[in-house]
Amino acid sequence: MLAFSYVALCFVHFAALMLIFGNAFYSAWLAPFSLQRLMTRRFQRQQKIAALVSLLTALLMLAVQGGQMGDGWRDVVQPEIWQAVASTRFGGVWLWQIVLALLTACAAWIAPAKSARLLLLLAIGQFILLAGVGHAAMRDGVPGVLQRVNHAIHLLSAATWVGALLPLVFCMRLAKGRWRVPAIYTMMRFSRIGHYAVAGVILTGVVNMLLILGLNWPWRTEYGQLLLLKCALVAMMVVIALLNRYLLVPRFRPESGREQQFFIWMTQAEVVLGALVLAIVSLFATWEPF
Repeated sequence: MLAFSYVALCFVHFAALMLIFGNAFYSAWLAPFSLQRLMTRRFQRQQKIAALVSLLTALLMLAVQGGQMGDGWRDVVQPEIWQAVASTRFGGVWLWQIVLALLTACAAWIAPAKSARLLLLLAIGQFILLAGVGHAAMRDGVPGVLQRVNHAIHLLSAATWVGALLPLVFCMRLAKGRWRVPAIYTMMRFSRIGHYAVAGVILTGVVNMLLILGLNWPWRTEYGQLLLLKCALVAMMVVIALLNRYLLVPRFRPESGREQQFFIWMTQAEVVLGALVLAIVSLFATWEPF
């Protein structure tokens, strides 16, 4: 039960961070000036809730990690256990994760209309810190630094791709009204960047796999089979992204919304697949790769 709680917290924490990153990415970077204020207002409530969720889950993950290191649930609420966790490599990184999560929550609630760029930077910082825990931190020295850099790029590429899907659906709906021109411009900017994000996820994912498992894939273990399922889900997401970009987008017509509606449905399916991948990644946090 304690391990399941940690997995659930990982999932919620990752999802909240991706939502913060994706919303801020559109508001601060992709959208033209004429659309930035509208998108910032539209995402304010989501950003506030997601920032609080990311802070709460970061705190709870530190406490639950203490229970996993100690004697179970009774050690989850022991301050001396929290101090012991904080003295570990995980704890040293995670304390900074909590600090950035607190700053993110403050920015989202104190100045929601002016904090899109700050939220984007803080989310980037948290993803970089996430590369310093888990299997990516299994090596020391130069190989360890390279592995963590690769994993940070992997996480940021995934956030750029998956985190931006819900704002993409919002832009598609905006494109049916008076915001059509800036909304289409925003989506085309994401499309160009999205190519690099998808490629980054795949390439850094392969490198991660080789660094963690080597050339001997543990096919017959639960870890290996779950990793294979993750790869299959990512492949399905890539197929959907390609169909959206190269089959549906060229068929968009102002007088007909059928292709646009198909695009929205396909993107929503991509979000569901991304959530399943995120659940698998969260489960990996508690499994040994063998």
